This record gives sequence, C-alpha cells and structure tokens, in this order.
Amino acid sequence: MQTHSRQFYAFVLLLGSLTAFGPLSIDMYLPAFPAMAEALGVPQGRIELSLASFFVGMAFGQLAYGPLTDRYGRKKPLYVGLSIYVLASVACALAPTADSLIFFRLLQALGACAGTVVSRAMVRDLFDHRESAQVFSLLMLVMGVAPILAPLLGGYVFLHFGWHAIFWSLAVFSAVIFVLVALYLPETRSPDETVRFSRSFHTYLDIMKHREFMGYTMTAGFMQAALFAYITGSSFVFIEYFGIAPQHFGWIFGANAFGLIMAAQVNAWLLRRGMHPDTIMMRALYALAGFGLLLGAAAFAHAPLYILLPPLFGFLAMAGMIFPNAGAGSLEHQKHRAGAASALAGMLQFCLSALSAGLVSLLHAETPRPMAAVVAVCGVVACGIFIYMKKYRPPAALTPAAPQPEA
Repeated sequence: MQTHSRQFYAFVLLLGSLTAFGPLSIDMYLPAFPAMAEALGVPQGRIELSLASFFVGMAFGQLAYGPLTDRYGRKKPLYVGLSIYVLASVACALAPTADSLIFFRLLQALGACAGTVVSRAMVRDLFDHRESAQVFSLLMLVMGVAPILAPLLGGYVFLHFGWHAIFWSLAVFSAVIFVLVALYLPETRSPDETVRFSRSFHTYLDIMKHREFMGYTMTAGFMQAALFAYITGSSFVFIEYFGIAPQHFGWIFGANAFGLIMAAQVNAWLLRRGMHPDTIMMRALYALAGFGLLLGAAAFAHAPLYILLPPLFGFLAMAGMIFPNAGAGSLEHQKHRAGAASALAGMLQFCLSALSAGLVSLLHAETPRPMAAVVAVCGVVACGIFIYMKKYRPPAALTPAAPQPEA
C-alpha cells in the first residue's frame, strides 16, 4: 500500500476508528460517574470499578484474538469482536445494578479488544519499523480525537438524555463500524493452517523471551498505566475536588488529549527527518519522568488547579512520542506472528492499566494525591525500563543500518 495515497489515509482512518473503541468506551461515561453512583445507590468508587473491569477484559481478551487472527486472517475474528461489543453496549445501557454494569463492561471490553489487536497486526503486516512508527503516529491523530470528543459528547448526552444514552450511542457507533469494516477494510493476512491453538501458550512464552519486545512493551505498558490512572481519577479530581461542571469536564480532558495528538505528529515529523525512534523515545521518557515528579509534588502540596494542569499536560503529551515508537519497536521482529505479539503486548499493557486503575480506586481519598502518585511512579518506572533495555542490549542491536547510496 502506497503511503500518502487516498487509499492509505482511508485505511488509517478505519484502523483509527477500531482503536478508538477503547478510548470511547473509557472516556465517554466519565462525566456521568457521580450521577451513575447516585442512580445505582453505590459509592463512586464502585462505579470506578467498572472501569477497572473494562481494563481486565481488554487485557485478557486480546490473548484469544492473537492466535485467531494469525490462524483465520484479520477480519473474521474482528467481526466476532464487533458483534460482542454491540450486544454488550446494549446490556450496559440496560444494567439495573452496579454489579451487572461491572460484568457487562467486562464483556464490552472483550469485544473492543479485537479492534486493538487487529489494527496493530495489520500495520505490521504492511509496513517496516520506521514506516510502522509513522503509521502509529497517524493512528494517534485519529484515535486521539476520541479522548477529546468522548467526554464532551458524553457530558452533553448525559445532560440531555441521561447516562443510559451514552451506552446506546456506543452500540450505534460500533454497528456502523461493523458495516464499514465489511465493505472497505482489506484483508492483510491469509489464513494460516500451520498456526495451532494448542501451541498458543508456548508461542506467547517464546515471544516474552524476546528482550526488545518486552522492553518496548513494558515501557509502553507503564506509560499506559499512568494514562489510565489519570483517566480513573480525573472525574473525581476535576468535578468533585475542583468543582468543574460535568459538561465542562471534557474541555480540560480534551486539551490534554490535544497535547498528545500534537506530540504524535511532531514524532512523525522527526521520523521523516531521519531521527531514530529510540532517540525520540529516550528524550520523551526523560521529560515524562520530570513532568510526573512535578505533578506529584504539586498534588502533595495541595496546589490549585492552574498549578496542577501544566505538568499533567506535559506528561500526557509525551505519550504521543512514546506509544507510536514503542508499538513499532515491539513488533519489529515479530512479523510471522504479529497477531500473537500484538495480543500479548496489549494484554501486558492492559494488565498494568487495570492494576493502576484499581489502585487509584482503592486509594480513593478526598484529594488528587492517589492519582498523581500513581501517575508519577508509573512514569519514572517506564523511563527506567527503557534505560535498562538500551544499556544492556547487545552492541549489534545499537548499530544503525548503514545509509543506502542514492540512485
């Protein structure tokens, strides 16, 4: 597929829509947390557990889709996942209790994770390391619109129609994407009968032995854990603690997402100018750790909102330079089993996200401290993992390829 063609951009847009299921499902109902807790008669921490259950579903559901996409091609398992998502979204809209909502959110995640696995595997099917990093940067642009629009849309849908309508909206969106996938998304991998489901466990173990795969994956995993700690705690911090109106919450949330999008496009520009993805990642991770420590210090000093927001914005913006390069690096040497590698990376990352989200919920205090502390620690750990991987990689892996003479 020729990059920068109309077909290429349509392909990226559709893949971006598939990866947006996660952010939409997570962010769109955040403004309704306090009202949902009141309507279902539970503390807000109980509603936050529906977010943690979604992370668990996203984590372990991906392990099933990995070998399925390598065995049957990319699209058939995707159809199954989208169907599950539509039905689970309807069930969430009709959930009568907090416990049933938590369960249906788990099922919803089992459907949503199909798009995450398939989109990453399709990029690896078609592009090399540097091209993949550029494509992932473009996907950040597409899927980054979701965190901007989702809380805004969710806030206004909730304001005018109630929280149930948020899940009805997700059901309609997923049904539309199902049709577009069937009509326009090309298949990028033929079925492979040599893939054996009985060997799936051994395949995953073998992938985990790959040092660079684990280094990139865990770096991105702790970055994602920080991101979802912020997502879990942001509703309380902004709406309850700082008194932001639910319909205005999305503007702050969206501004942070905008920073992430812009950083991802700067990343793509740097890649086109020849900068190595690892160099970009390293500098972004140093900045990430610094912003995280500043955020933690501001929260523990009971700083006002205008002091808390700049380091939070800087921290989240760095994700736009870390995720695309880490995603490309983790799959660089996994072309023959890209589906399984994509699934394993997603599982590990969402396990960390579920732990961080659950930790923020369990530590729920009447201050921003739990959210800020988890974010800061995850940022520092992400930086440390990548430094360790770079320092102890075999020397040959650090040697850049010799430039090719121009024709």
